[in-house]
Parts: sequence; C-alpha cells; structure tokens
Amino acid sequence: MANNQYALLGQRRFLPFFLTQSLGAFNDNVYRQAIIGMLFWLGVSGPDMALYANLAPALFILPYFLFSAIAGQFAEKLEKATLIRLTTAMEIAIMSLAAIGFATTSMGVLLVALFLTGVQSTLFGPVKYSMLPAVLQPRELTGGNGLVEMGTSISILLGMIAGGSIFAVAGEHGRWVAGGALVALAVTGHLVSRAIPPAGAGMPGLKINWNPLPESLAVLRLAKKQRAVRNAVLGVSWFWFFGTVVTSQLPAYAEANLGGSATLYILALALFSIGTGTGSLLCEKLSARTVEIGLVPLGAFGMSAFMLDLYFARPGAAPAGGLDVAGFLAAEGSSRIIIDLLGIGVFTGFFVVPLFALIQSRTPRTEMARVFAALNIQNSGFIVAGALAGLATQRWLGWSVPQLFLALAIANALVAAWIFTLVPEFLMRFLSWVLVRTLYRLRASGIDHVPEEGPALVVCNHVSYMDALILAASIPRPVRFVMYHRIFNIPVLRWIFRTARAIPIAGAKEDPALMRRAFEEIDAALADGQVVGIFPEGALTKDGDIAAFKSGVEKILERRPVPVVPMALRGMWASMWSRRDGRLGRMRLPRRLRARIEVVAAPPVDGATTSAAELETRVRTLRANAP
Repeated sequence: MANNQYALLGQRRFLPFFLTQSLGAFNDNVYRQAIIGMLFWLGVSGPDMALYANLAPALFILPYFLFSAIAGQFAEKLEKATLIRLTTAMEIAIMSLAAIGFATTSMGVLLVALFLTGVQSTLFGPVKYSMLPAVLQPRELTGGNGLVEMGTSISILLGMIAGGSIFAVAGEHGRWVAGGALVALAVTGHLVSRAIPPAGAGMPGLKINWNPLPESLAVLRLAKKQRAVRNAVLGVSWFWFFGTVVTSQLPAYAEANLGGSATLYILALALFSIGTGTGSLLCEKLSARTVEIGLVPLGAFGMSAFMLDLYFARPGAAPAGGLDVAGFLAAEGSSRIIIDLLGIGVFTGFFVVPLFALIQSRTPRTEMARVFAALNIQNSGFIVAGALAGLATQRWLGWSVPQLFLALAIANALVAAWIFTLVPEFLMRFLSWVLVRTLYRLRASGIDHVPEEGPALVVCNHVSYMDALILAASIPRPVRFVMYHRIFNIPVLRWIFRTARAIPIAGAKEDPALMRRAFEEIDAALADGQVVGIFPEGALTKDGDIAAFKSGVEKILERRPVPVVPMALRGMWASMWSRRDGRLGRMRLPRRLRARIEVVAAPPVDGATTSAAELETRVRTLRANAP
C-alpha cells in the first residue's frame, strides 16, 4: 500500500491509468476549443456561432442518456484494463475523423466526431471510477480519487487553453496542427493505456441487455439500493449542476464584472480549476486516509460561503473595462475575487471526492460499474438542467451573473441541508470529524486489517468517552458500536451515537431486557454483513490498564463466528474524557491541545476458535508494541 497519494504516481497499478484518463480529458477539450478557434478563424459569428454553441454540448451529452446503461454493463462484464484499451483505440479512430474535418473545414464531419467523442466518453466513464477500488486499498481510495479529480480539472483547463490557442498561433496551418495534435494525443493515450495492469471484471457472467431504456431504469434502481449511496450519487450530480452553472457563466462574468475579455475568463476558470484540484488533493490529509464523508458538509458550507462572498465582492459591473490580467490584478477588490474563486474550487473538491470514495466503498464490486453508469445518466441530466437554469434566469428573469451566483449559493446550502437530512450520517461524520480533529492528532496503523466487505467484529480497549468516535474516524467502513447505555445517552454525543446506529447495552443485573435486545441487534448486524465494534472490558478503565475481557464477546461469536479484528487505543488515558483523576464524568482541562493519540489494529483472528482471554492478550500486545 502507498504511504500517501503521491506515492501512487510512482506505481504501475495507478500511474498508467491516471495518465490515460488525464490525456483523454485533455484531448477532448483541445478538440472542442479548437473547433471554436476554427470558427473564429473562418469569421463565423452571430447566429451560426450561437448554433454551434448550443448544438455542440447537446451532441456531446446525448450519448450519456442513450448509452450509459449499456456502457455500465460492458464495464461490469469485461476485464477493466482491456476495456480501457478498447476505448482509447476508439479515440484514435474518432480523432482521425476529426482531423479530416479540420483539414476540410467541414463542420458536419466535426460534429459527427464530437458525437462519437461523447460515445467514447460514455463507455469510459463507468470503468474509470469502478477501476479504482479494483487496484487501490480502502485507505487509498480518497487519495486516488483526489488525484483523479485533480488530474481531470487541470487537464480540462490546459486542454481549453491549448485548443483555443491553436488557430490564434498557427493561423492557416491551424487546421493541420489541430488534426495532427488530436491524433497524436489519442495515440499517446492508447500506448499509455497498454501499460495498465489487468484489474479483473466485476461480473464476467453478466448478460448484456441491449435495450437502453429498461436497462437505464434498472441501473438507476440499482443506485438507489443503499440510502447512503443513493444520496452520494445525488450529491455528485449536484456537484455537476453547480459546476455547470459556475463555469458556463464565467465568460460573461469576466467581461461584465471583471472588466476584461477572454484572458480574464481563462484566469477565472484557472482559479476555479486550481482550487478544485487543490481541494481534491487535500482530502486525503484531512481525512487521515479514510473515506471521510464528514468532509462533504464542510465542502457544501464552504462552497456557499465563498459563492456568497463572491456576490458581495462585485455585485455590479466592473468599475473599468478593457483590462488584461495585469490590469485586473492591480484593480481594487481583485484579491477578494481571486480568493473567492479559489475557495469555491477548494471546497468543491472537499465536497465531491469523498462522495466518489463513498460510492466505491459501499457498492458491491459486482454492481459498481452499473451504479456509475446510473451516476452518468443522472449527471448528464443535471448538467443540462444547470445550463438551462443559467439561460432561463438571465433571459427570462433578467438576472445578472452575480445575482445568479447569489441564488446558487442559497440553493447549494438548501440542497446540502436536504441531503444531510435524508442521510444524517453525513452530518454526524462531520461533527465527529471536527471534534476528533480539533482535540487530537490521530495516527492510525494496521487499519487495512478490517475486511473490505462482509461481517467483522472489532474489539478494543476502553479508555474514554471518545473511544467510539476515534475508532469511527479511523475505520473506513461504518461501524455499529456497542456501548454502555449511560454513555450512549450523553447529551450532544447521543445524537451522534444514535445517528451512527450505535447499540446501547446494560448489565444483566441492571437491565436484562436491554441486554437481550443488544445481543439480538448485534447478531442481526453481523448477519447483514456489517462491522460491529465492542469494548469487551465492559466499562471504562479506572487505572489506565486493560481489565479482563468479559464473556460477552464469546457469546456473540458462539452464535455467529465472524472474523475478529483486535485494536488498541493509545494516548487517551490523559484525556479529559477518561477516569484518570477521579469518578466518571469529572471534567478537567486537557494537558495538551491536540494531543497525539494512536489507533493500531492487528490481523483478524478466526471467531470460531478464539476466546475472550486470547483477544485480551492480543489487545494488550498491540497497546504495548504499537509504534
């Protein structure tokens, strides 16, 4: 496993795939911008230019509606690396046709090739995101997705700049340069794709349904099976709506509100793209290499906050016109606008990367490509809706671009609040993430021993009120913690524990009925393939040492012998949440702000043969030998 996301760039299991998808995004945008450059070079303007501006996006997005369901089936049935090579070979043929269109300045040929580019992108989409869980470990998913999103954002930006410059620089020779560049990039992408190692097929025996309508409905239903996945898909689609509205308005915003023309549009787009790439890369560090969906609310609130400030930074027309980049940078208020555009991008990265990682971590491997096909269908609908929303509010309501940005900031906050209401886990993880990261510097090791799929029992020493939250922040899968009912009912934390579906328990003498219900719920959770976390000591430590493990863990395993993952907490005995200085609940100031704590895990043991005493020994050893 890579030590961090950047180490993935030196490994064959990731680098060729990363370069292939980045080259594809770059080439697509070189192509689209080169068409615009050719039209300007030919002197096309007015209605003809408007026709292309409306027709081209429709031709590119149409295949997502028509063929995504079929593409998802292919990505499920075929070996992933082979399918990627087939799509890059298609790109060579399509870009060769585009080269003919440029050479003959035939818009008909170029538009046919543009439609085929959409078909090729539709086929590539499901395998692009279902590939990552096949080659990355669970703790690498957030970092890998961050690199992919960063690569995509920067490739789109650079492709637009390069494609838009071809005819401006090469003039008459631009049509040959454009065609040659497109074919060369496609060939390069295919050659790079040949270095991608085999990644297997999700469901080799899948029978292809060639009828797109019923299959589209089927994959959309598939994406709704799990509530968290369903709403993560909705969140990603909202990201595309948000991004479409923002980027489609930047040309008009640059002219009317920044006081410049094409160069300031590129600057604004660059700031947004660089911000998105930066936020995507920061996700791994902020999440401590887990699938931390607590970043999603943070991203949503940040997107609205910076978008709101962008409105107040320049609600009216620019004070001066005809500015180049240097003139804009020297103008009053430019720094605030730059920070806002970067901030919107950064928090957009925080919003979308964990959603992709969540979909990948919670979706069965045999369904993942089809779920991403459903995501592409829904994304394309939201992209169209975003474009229409921008057009309608300006033409029919007469809104300015800043007013549209203000409405988008408010709408984003409302949509985010709605999604978090549907899935309280998002907000719960955000609150627990803020709490744990504010109070502690958390180091986790061996967490990959928690199985990626299927039932497992996690056992750990019990030091403080915060133990369940710290373990939840370290383990990428959702964990159903069993906890003493008085801790479960602590004000404020109670909402977090209840939302996380923790299981309250009491002693046999204290409340035998609650104890029986707890064991029934534990068994039902394990039968459903979930991870359950228990503290076998039965209570918080009174002296910092590990108490004898009680027989409750053996009762659980007698009924359902699942794998058991021993874990140990270090550094929490000095916490204000422990019993170190007296009775339970006595509060005191922490000795250090953001104290360093550790969570360490060992390989799972067979639940059919282990005992409470053996598990206690393993946890003691972990705590003593943790690095």
